[in-house]
Amino acid sequence: MSTKFTRDDYNAFYSMQTRWGDNDIYGHVNNVQYYAYFDSAVNRYLIEEGGLNIHNDGVVGFVVESQCQYFSPIAYPQELHLGLRVSRLGSRSVTYEIGIFVEGESAPSAQGYFVHVFVDKQSNQSTAIPSNILDALKRLQIQ
Repeated sequence: MSTKFTRDDYNAFYSMQTRWGDNDIYGHVNNVQYYAYFDSAVNRYLIEEGGLNIHNDGVVGFVVESQCQYFSPIAYPQELHLGLRVSRLGSRSVTYEIGIFVEGESAPSAQGYFVHVFVDKQSNQSTAIPSNILDALKRLQIQ
């Protein structure tokens, strides 16, 4: 991801509050927390829009690749808006792109991506994305 996207480039948004423990010794959110924000926003979408039941479904998404670019620091307390989009959708995997925006800003403080491979919980082998989740992911696809 070499292009810096704006709010208009994303198809869905989730609000998230930074937490006290997210800050590091330098007074801003530590880089590892950005990945937790990415993961929380994507899984919230899969649960709310795709009908994923994280406790009972036989399929889970494993993160197999991730990356983040940092543009400006965020800190506690700040309200964040995480934009979601899908840049690649296959039959067994999906690439999400996520932008982290401070409330009121059109440019992201950070943006990144991660790849989910859907895996059967019992066999631990890749499997087809369930149709309900696939339909939800199609709504996030960029054209």
